[in-house]
This record gives sequence, C-alpha cells and structure tokens, in this order.
Amino acid sequence: MNDVVIRHNPEWDRFEVLVGGRVIGKAAYKDYDSGPQRIFYHTVINEEYGGQGLAGKLASEALDQTVAAGLNIVPVCPYIKKFLTKHPEYADDTTATTPAHLEFLETALAQTIRA
Repeated sequence: MNDVVIRHNPEWDRFEVLVGGRVIGKAAYKDYDSGPQRIFYHTVINEEYGGQGLAGKLASEALDQTVAAGLNIVPVCPYIKKFLTKHPEYADDTTATTPAHLEFLETALAQTIRA
C-alpha cells in the first residue's frame, strides 16, 4: 500500500492515517496543561484496513513527533500502552498516567463534546 500518509492534524488533536486521501485511522490526544505532556487516549484503524501494520506505523509517527516537540507521552489508550511495552526506546519520554491526567482528560473531552 504505497498511498499511505500519516499526518499530524493539530486542529483536531490527532494524528491521522490516510489512504488515497481518505482518513482511515487516528491516534487522538490532548495536550496536558500542567506539563509538557501529551495524553494519548484513543487509537483506531478502520476495520477493513486492519492487520496491515497501519496502527503501528501511526503510533510510531505520533510518538516520534510528540518526543520531537519536547512533550512526554502519557499512555491512556490501550493500544499505545501495549505499543510502548514493545518499544522501550520511548521509556525515557513516557510519563505514567495519574488520576490528575484522567481528570484533566475527562474534563477536556466533556468540553469538546459540548462545543
């Protein structure tokens, strides 16, 4: 699959996988106000594109860009958590999830839904 593009879409707080110009997956995040951290809370690839390694490529690009931006990774998303266990090279750039992170995320997402 040569027409795969992974891009950062900061307007929507997510990284996206596009195939043929169509968004077929995303890694959603919220930047944490109380520190240079990015909370990843949801990663998904459309079912018909599953099993092609696209989620891994998306996670790798999202995490690489997060670290390059000087932000630590806060894994709430189960996929990102699992990915990090297999990629210890991100360990120094990962912050354990705390109740404060979860409270911030819940509030941020509730505001997004109301907007």
